[in-house]
Amino acid sequence: MTNWTRRGFMAATGLTAACTATGLSKSMNQIDRDIDIARADLFRTIPGTEQLARQAAGLLIIPEITEAGLFLGGSYGEGGLLIGDAKVDYFSFSAASIGPQIGAQRFSHALFFMTQETLSGFRHTNGWQLGVDAEFVVKDDYGSVGVSTNTINLPVYAVVYGQAGAIIGATLQGAKYTRIIR
Repeated sequence: MTNWTRRGFMAATGLTAACTATGLSKSMNQIDRDIDIARADLFRTIPGTEQLARQAAGLLIIPEITEAGLFLGGSYGEGGLLIGDAKVDYFSFSAASIGPQIGAQRFSHALFFMTQETLSGFRHTNGWQLGVDAEFVVKDDYGSVGVSTNTINLPVYAVVYGQAGAIIGATLQGAKYTRIIR
């Protein structure tokens, strides 16, 4: 292993560790406030999401995910599952990746569970994975989600919004959601 490779590995490890430490100390009250702010931002900035939320069986909002990578990458965030306006469970989002990637970013993330079956599967599976346990569509720009009662045909819709920073080579595929019990 060359010196550059060791330095790169150490830097990437440090960045990944920093990602996972950001949300660990948040109280449930702080997570609740962050969810409310992120949900209002989602509805305000991405047309169609408020209608989608009304039609969904449940809505998971992760208000802030921090992601960083330099060949090795990681991301982490905490949020909650809403059924109607009630927060019923809390979940963490985590992902690790290896490959060509560089940068750091923060973003918000929402999952719309369109069927009771998918919502139930999410709530009762330890370590649910996006792209493994459900098919999904990702909307990651500020256009309309393009959903009407005639076009809702996937069990899960994923929306990424509120991005700050940039990372090349990132994906939500394989992200793991785990229930938080405090």
